Amino acid sequence: MPERPGKPTRDTYRHGDLRQALIEAGTELARTGGPEAIALRETTRRVGVAPNAAYRHFPNRDALVQAISLRAMAELAHAMEEDIAALPPTDDPVQGARDRFRAVGTGYLRFARTEPGLFRAAFYVPDDMTRAQDTVSAGHGGLTPFQLLGEALDGLVDCALMAPERRPGAEFLVWSCVHGLAVLLIDGPLRGLPDELTDPAVHDLIDLIDKGLRPDTSAADAPTPA
Repeated sequence: MPERPGKPTRDTYRHGDLRQALIEAGTELARTGGPEAIALRETTRRVGVAPNAAYRHFPNRDALVQAISLRAMAELAHAMEEDIAALPPTDDPVQGARDRFRAVGTGYLRFARTEPGLFRAAFYVPDDMTRAQDTVSAGHGGLTPFQLLGEALDGLVDCALMAPERRPGAEFLVWSCVHGLAVLLIDGPLRGLPDELTDPAVHDLIDLIDKGLRPDTSAADAPTPA
């Protein structure tokens, strides 16, 4: 809708950090509609500035979406941290390591199910791993989702719940499994699954991954040939 004649167009932001305000407005658009809902014009309208004001901070829409993606990734990290923080205290380091590993997965999947728009936006990323450790996408503890997973895997190794030789690259395998279920639940054929079926599926998947990471003791347990 064109401005009324004589009404000045506002092209400066007088109430703080315009870049951050644009990211916050765009994040709310992503929350309800995913990355496709982010538009420079609507974002600037919500902030209360002229559309061209955004170009001082973001050269194009893609740059704005990338910034919102990092913000969404940080919210994902917060969800994972919340599940870790909610764990009951234990004096058993083995149980603690296993619980933290499970919490990383349940927090990830909980965020996907409760914030599908932001979850989709979080993975509007470059086609490489250059942003996987970007501090902008870290949680309150300073770790990104990828780093939280790595820390949980290191904890399994420290407690002999995972063979050290299996540790290199394990993030990618675990991430693929958990992310695959997340996508099936929010965008795939499982998106209509009721909670009474989804909740067990989440826990069963993490159980399966947990068991698959454990040291292979079959050779040690096998009977010695006569």
